[in-house]
Amino acid sequence: MPFVSIRITREGTTAEQKAQVIKEVTETLERVLHKPPEWTHIAIEEVDTDNWGFGGRTTTEIRKQSNPASAPGSQDSR
Repeated sequence: MPFVSIRITREGTTAEQKAQVIKEVTETLERVLHKPPEWTHIAIEEVDTDNWGFGGRTTTEIRKQSNPASAPGSQDSR
């Protein structure tokens, strides 16, 4: 029984996008490894950017530095 765990940052991924990922990963396991889809489990975990970091900084911090216009409180923030 395959179990696939996918972790992504929580940044507006839609239910439709997640459903597509689940469908395509399941299809890949069936095509490549011959695993029956009914045995395949996919879990998508969304992690806040404050709780995901690399290089000694949070993803929130990195994103603000690389794109200051989209930082909360900026005039261009949407």
